[in-house]
Amino acid sequence: MPAGTEPHHWEPSPRDILEIGKADVFIYNGAGMEPWVEKVLGSIKNKDLVVVETSKKIDLIQGSHNHDEEHDGENTEDEPHSHDDLEYDPHVWLSPKNAKKQMEAIKDAFVKADPGNREYYENNFNDYAEKLDILDGEFKEELSKCSKKDIVVGHQAYGYLCNEYGLKQIAIEGLNAESEPTPARMAEIVKFIKEKDIKVIFSEKLLSQKVPNAIAAETGAKVEFLNPLGGLTKEDIDAGKDYFSIMRENLEALKKALE
Repeated sequence: MPAGTEPHHWEPSPRDILEIGKADVFIYNGAGMEPWVEKVLGSIKNKDLVVVETSKKIDLIQGSHNHDEEHDGENTEDEPHSHDDLEYDPHVWLSPKNAKKQMEAIKDAFVKADPGNREYYENNFNDYAEKLDILDGEFKEELSKCSKKDIVVGHQAYGYLCNEYGLKQIAIEGLNAESEPTPARMAEIVKFIKEKDIKVIFSEKLLSQKVPNAIAAETGAKVEFLNPLGGLTKEDIDAGKDYFSIMRENLEALKKALE
């Protein structure tokens, strides 16, 4: 997927499909993130291709109707609700614990495709698993100190992160990152922000800022950024950023918003 691309609506080109057919391992997220996968894999003749759906062993959050405020699986009456047509929230990697499960699935696929280098893959997995455990500990420690727990976000990407660390996301829109809210939904969000004295609206750099800026102008809240790590910009790549550095940037942004 090209740098700076929003992943929800990206599809591989014919050339991309040819390259997939030449690969040893094909890795995808699953949970509805890549609706084109089944068709593409059905067209590939490479019977030795090892395919791994990294979210397969993760407990998925349902994405239907009123799950934009995930917090122990419950919503309260004073929270606005959003609607979306995806069955599950695919953003599983925003929980470091889930990212660890995904990485283990990828490691297992590499071992299956290249068993002679099992030790190399196992050692790499162990190193990164330890880093993910440290990251998880940092999120737990820092977010447990925050007095506020509500975050207003541009789209419903942060359910796994919120469930893991006791937060509650109120999404302007659902799981489809490029949809736009109705006027009624905008009014609900504005009311919620004013009633709860929310100071920050979290948007994403790969998305349009029109709606968050309009709500900020109406409420006096500031627009800040969280990165759902669905895709990196060229600037991120050139700066050497990765999952760990960006997740720590997300943690700092959350801490400031929830003080």
